[in-house]
Amino acid sequence: MGLPGGWELVLIVLVLVLLFGATKLPQMARSLGQSARVFKAEARGMKADEEAAKKAQSEKEQKPELTAGEPSTPPATSPVEDKQQNEQKN
Repeated sequence: MGLPGGWELVLIVLVLVLLFGATKLPQMARSLGQSARVFKAEARGMKADEEAAKKAQSEKEQKPELTAGEPSTPPATSPVEDKQQNEQKN
């Protein structure tokens, strides 16, 4: 069973015209075309979003991070906190 041939295709078109009418078929075809264009645009947008996410992830992985051997700056403390810590030690 393959694709419909000549007479089968004519019969299918005739049934569609009888069911929906000759005026509705062009509107339906136009609507189907618009839906296909919207779907295609959304698929392209999703693909672009995925590529951007992958690029951002690879850039994030390439940034060097501090390791245990590298010096880091100690957290800043206020004079009040320094005084409190010194009082607790005494």
